[in-house]
Amino acid sequence: MGVAATLRICRADYGDAAHMRALIGLLDGYARDPAGGGEPLSNFAKANLPAALRARPMLFSVLAFDDSQNGLPVGLVNCVEGFSTFACQPLVNVHDVVVASSHRGQGIGAVMLEKVEHIARSRGACKLTLEVLSGNETAAKLYRRIGFENYQLDPGMGHALFMQKWLG
Repeated sequence: MGVAATLRICRADYGDAAHMRALIGLLDGYARDPAGGGEPLSNFAKANLPAALRARPMLFSVLAFDDSQNGLPVGLVNCVEGFSTFACQPLVNVHDVVVASSHRGQGIGAVMLEKVEHIARSRGACKLTLEVLSGNETAAKLYRRIGFENYQLDPGMGHALFMQKWLG
């Protein structure tokens, strides 16, 4: 029996202690990975994330559990609802995609993103967005396979670049 047969995908309940332990554990593992920056989550983030998530209705998360391993948390997608002014509709940004290293390559990311798409459609979203590091070809290949493409308006202007400016 493969992992797909024992996989449980659900929307995270930010008020559920077990869901929050799973979310923080998976997010910390991702943060420690080179693709996540190579540094653990701060103690501040670990202590305050559950309340911060609960306080923001524009956020939602999807969790994956492997029930063949006693409900082991194996996947996480964190999402933020934004707004498309051009479409005058909500959009959903896929902010974090995490699959435990022990479970990569088994289709868990695709199944979680299917659940995200279902939730986004139920919220009236016009599109999903995400960013991926150029060196993370495995993730980029998955995203392209399930329908994501580089963002552009006019091909002559090229595709969008994701940029940041720290404020702290």
